[in-house]
Amino acid sequence: MWKFRTTSHSSSLPLWHMTLSFTVLSLDFYSLIITEQSRRPLWSMERSAWPKNLSSIRKRTIQDLLHGQNPTKKLADLFDAHSQTSNDTGQPLFAGHMVVNVLGSFSNTLSLSSSDQSDEVLQVQSNACVRSEVSEGSESINTPLPRKTSNTRTRLDQNLIDGGHQRRSSDQKSILDCQLPVWPRQPLMEAAAAISEDRADVAWQILTCLSAMPLYHVSSYSEQRLIEFMLSALKSRVSPVNNPPPVVELFTEDHLLSAQSLYDLSPCFKLGFLAANISILKAASEQPSSEKLHVIDFGISCEEQYRGLLYELSKRQACNQSILKITTLADGFNGEERLRMVGDRLSELAAWMGVGLVFNVVSQKLSELSRDLLDCEAGEVLVVNLAFKLYRMPDESVCLENPRDELLWCLKGLAPRVVTLVEQEMNGNTAPFKVRVGEAMAYYGTLLQSIQFGYGMVESGVEEWVSRKLRNMVACEGRERVERCEVFGKWRARMEMAGFELKPLGQHVAQSFKARLATSNPGFTVKEENGGVCFGWRGRTLTVASAWR
Repeated sequence: MWKFRTTSHSSSLPLWHMTLSFTVLSLDFYSLIITEQSRRPLWSMERSAWPKNLSSIRKRTIQDLLHGQNPTKKLADLFDAHSQTSNDTGQPLFAGHMVVNVLGSFSNTLSLSSSDQSDEVLQVQSNACVRSEVSEGSESINTPLPRKTSNTRTRLDQNLIDGGHQRRSSDQKSILDCQLPVWPRQPLMEAAAAISEDRADVAWQILTCLSAMPLYHVSSYSEQRLIEFMLSALKSRVSPVNNPPPVVELFTEDHLLSAQSLYDLSPCFKLGFLAANISILKAASEQPSSEKLHVIDFGISCEEQYRGLLYELSKRQACNQSILKITTLADGFNGEERLRMVGDRLSELAAWMGVGLVFNVVSQKLSELSRDLLDCEAGEVLVVNLAFKLYRMPDESVCLENPRDELLWCLKGLAPRVVTLVEQEMNGNTAPFKVRVGEAMAYYGTLLQSIQFGYGMVESGVEEWVSRKLRNMVACEGRERVERCEVFGKWRARMEMAGFELKPLGQHVAQSFKARLATSNPGFTVKEENGGVCFGWRGRTLTVASAWR
């Protein structure tokens, strides 16, 4: 019988190593209770000694366990040696081929056992137990094994996989109650640490082993998809030739459509655009003498934002017709043809609502932008909309030109009445690689979980959007890394250095959003903090909207 020791050395092992140790212990434990009409271990039985009434499936199960005996023993010895080593080298304990063999044998055994429809009864002695020796004191714990009868079929496979807890369903309550699992996120973080330490061979070994393991033990669909995306991202980082990271894909029409799917589904993004509209309309109301509102937008991330703006203007206009002028700039993300198609659709809607619309597309370098080029007129209310725009512009950490600050200085020269800023709240620009990987997993894990909560599933378009962005953020560097999100504190410092002053949206705006979400979207959070309105899920902020003058 195995004796599973927890010593002062083994306590320093990462949790996922301990999980593998428990899996090996579970395999040995399972091999004992599946033996029929004999108290001898499986490896002491010859085929000639098998009982005559032993079913064929049980024989196959025993053979499979015997096949996994050698790697199990080797892996056990490896863990024992590591736990008893007096000088910890700090290197990760890993034996990929043995782990795969053991878990493969264990998985096959569970599958064979589940398919056995025999009514045979496994008789287990009531005093049989698993002995655990704990280093804190000499006291040992005896845990009786459960009896298994035809009337009460204990799900041993479930108990060994997740400790006997019922698998969480995908309904809203279970998602709200569940905790984000450590496994298999911890080995992914160890792979990231190995990459940052230039130990690519170790990282690849970890990733290869994780890829071979089934994800049936992961609590939710959204978590499974996150692990798959992160595995792909780290593989692209280690071996970019065989696993090309997405760069060009971020500039395609498919990616823009995927982003639109997310904006439609996630309240955190949808309300961010709505908060920007509130700031724009407030700026217009501060200059009632003007009936012309001019919005400069760098690409139009969300067409729906302007549909909502047209609707609000149609409600507010009195005798004279309101005029909305939109000037948008074509770039690598947003081609001129696409933007003109957006303009055509908005023009049709504006005509139906009775609002005048002027839509212009400009293709020009940032350094050449001016009020005349953008057709800014005296007396109009000029605003700039930066919704999910700045994060994808390189800064001083990428190139000397620093397009991010160049754009802000250019906008300051236009003297707009308000600049709206909406961005994802994530430390993904200049953070060290390992921190960036942890941020990406935490952020996108929360985002996917929030969408699964609201809709019971995650649309394929949203999955593609998350996959591309996460892989680019993790696998790419330099100009190829487009994903360079920042936290609001850094955006605030950058805006202030460019000469802008924060215009708080106000606590009443946050309260109105919170009331809107309270009944239909429990779990989502809204708060006003440091002048910005923060939208999040279960306490983690996902997007922040702010206004500047």
